[in-house]
Amino acid sequence: MPASVTVLAAAKTRSVQMVQEAYQAGIRHVGHNYVQEAAAMIPVVPEKLCWHMIGHLQRNKSRQALGLFDMIDSIDSQRLADELEKQAASLGRNVPVMIEVNIGEEEAKSGVQPDRAFQLAQYIRGLSRLKLVGIMTMGPLSGDPENSRAYFKRTARIYEEIKRIQPDMEYLSMGMSHDYRVAVEEGATLVRLGTAIFGERPTKN
Repeated sequence: MPASVTVLAAAKTRSVQMVQEAYQAGIRHVGHNYVQEAAAMIPVVPEKLCWHMIGHLQRNKSRQALGLFDMIDSIDSQRLADELEKQAASLGRNVPVMIEVNIGEEEAKSGVQPDRAFQLAQYIRGLSRLKLVGIMTMGPLSGDPENSRAYFKRTARIYEEIKRIQPDMEYLSMGMSHDYRVAVEEGATLVRLGTAIFGERPTKN
């Protein structure tokens, strides 16, 4: 992995011990998809990690999320941004955030539509408690990593467009265990790896 790329361990369904082992192997960024699951893990992990909320965040869980996570990577609407701004102000926090882009425009996935990402970025820049540090996406799942390339190229273009108004933005978060190599080739600066770090999840009987 290039030194310029941050590796985030996606810890959904994983154990505290597994996260600690990842830390011992050099991981410093860990992501969770669910607030409730994170609430059971984060307080009992003694290691100093940067915790990312990488799943869809419901507005009514914004305050709890801000009490757990260092970064919110999945803002997908002005309404969520407003709620995070309000809760961050009440907690006295300044919060680094990313915009989640639904680059495949898939109905089943969260994320702002690609043609509205720039507008959302402009909106967040007008808020005092949220600092836009990047954008995040997930390409449509398929068996061939090359199928993600066109989506990553498009996301990289959106990132560069937003970077013109937010030049200190640093994270282009795209690519997971199956396609992170393609993502890095297309400019990713952060990849979210679960299986590649922790191994396959155990199958349910």
